[in-house]
Amino acid sequence: MAETTVEQGDVALVTGAAGGIGRAVVRALAERGTAVAAVDRDHGALHTCVAELNRSGLPVTACPADVTDADEVEAAVAVAEERLGPVEYLVNAAGLLHTGPVRELSPLDWAAMFAVNAAGVFHVCRAVVDRMVPRGRGAVVTVASNAAATPRANMAGYAASKAAAMMFTKSLGLEVARHGIRCNVVAPGSTETPMLWSMWADDSGRAHTLHGSADDFRVGIPLGRIARPEDVAAAVLFLLSEKARHITLHDLTVDGGASLGA
Repeated sequence: MAETTVEQGDVALVTGAAGGIGRAVVRALAERGTAVAAVDRDHGALHTCVAELNRSGLPVTACPADVTDADEVEAAVAVAEERLGPVEYLVNAAGLLHTGPVRELSPLDWAAMFAVNAAGVFHVCRAVVDRMVPRGRGAVVTVASNAAATPRANMAGYAASKAAAMMFTKSLGLEVARHGIRCNVVAPGSTETPMLWSMWADDSGRAHTLHGSADDFRVGIPLGRIARPEDVAAAVLFLLSEKARHITLHDLTVDGGASLGA
């Protein structure tokens, strides 16, 4: 993995840090010597996660915040920089999923997904990138979804909110490229996380994910395996690293071929 490491001694801020992919990103960064400000609105889960990583000797600091609240985000970023130093890397991994047909999706569920998946990315990027610009450096990766580019039945709100986050991140990247800041997207497919498991009604869920569902116009996963959070974290670390120094406005799909290259 040495060829894709970020710089030791730098500082990263990761949202959704207590979740499956966010937690894997935090660990991967910390194992490479990066000090990580771990952000999540679930205080209990966040502190449990950070305590476990600290016991392993990893440099992770809990910075609880709800990404839907701009004031909380601003405060958390200020604390992170005060305690750890300038944030060089930002990973937007916080996410929320509600499933169901569009005609049955409640306005509250729709609003909640956009509040976390889209507005949350806006709040955190604004707070962090405002600090990156005067320093003339930084890298941002937003964890979106392959659903942002491939329609999914029963996932319209999630897909739309992730598409918004993807285009926001690319547009931000266009604006701040002149300041030496790169903004990219990682778009995972089905990944072994509580979010995926919540979509399975019974033991057949795994098979449907792997092999697809004709009723939902959905192919399976050509590689024949569901991603691990570490697979997504590896893609995130690559895009943060100097190996990707000439890559910006890019979305890297990590789904085993499930979206057929869309």
